[in-house]
Amino acid sequence: MQTTQTADGTAIEYERHGDGQPLLMLHGGMAPREYWQPVVPHFEAYAPVVPQRPGFGTCLDGLDETGPDEVLDREVDYVRALAEAVDGDPALFGHSFGALTALEAARDAPVEAVVAYEPAILPEAFAEHADLADRMQARLDDGEREEAMKLYVEQVIHAGEVDDLDAWLAEWPVWPQCVDLVEEVIRMNRAVERYTLPDRLDVDVPALVLTGTEGPQFLRESARNVHDALPHSRFVDFDGVSHAGPAEAPERVSREVRSFPG
Repeated sequence: MQTTQTADGTAIEYERHGDGQPLLMLHGGMAPREYWQPVVPHFEAYAPVVPQRPGFGTCLDGLDETGPDEVLDREVDYVRALAEAVDGDPALFGHSFGALTALEAARDAPVEAVVAYEPAILPEAFAEHADLADRMQARLDDGEREEAMKLYVEQVIHAGEVDDLDAWLAEWPVWPQCVDLVEEVIRMNRAVERYTLPDRLDVDVPALVLTGTEGPQFLRESARNVHDALPHSRFVDFDGVSHAGPAEAPERVSREVRSFPG
């Protein structure tokens, strides 16, 4: 494990694999950095760099006071620090909230390209009624930490369409350890609910926007909206793949990334 720091002194831990062009892989809302394990072996020509997001591992000092308006800025700061710490200009590959972070960081970080799998951005009509953070907080205030996190899994990962959530969770490798992250996930959700996609994303580098036909409809719509807002973007829709596409179909997803921006 290697370490660098943001401008304000926040420690960022990361793993680096290989010696090619750095590929910064930014995990999403509940997944730890281990989310990328199925994908990393498919990038032998690159040097995958897999960080531990602040608040999702050992780098917790001072983060309990982070408000929702600061969460995304904090995320972008750590990506900038990583981009400057690795040799050469990296590409960014983000999933879900990591994809939103990658897009915002690509506005001014020294990167060569950005890949975004179903960015955690709410379409305008959906955002008007978004209250997941409040509902999670209400359960947490009642002492129901596990129920608060179950609500997130049900609504975001399964889009409210799971027959037996408890049975699914019993087979999910990060459950129930991820329950410890509930406060951070609530803060992240508030940041997502407050984010407004601009008409034009000022990202001058090539972008690849990915989605899957089995992902939540609002995130599929979001992916298309992001593609339309980017000046230099390619859009790929994977048939039969869900929101967990990079881990679920690593060979198919990595093939598209490796061929981009060629």
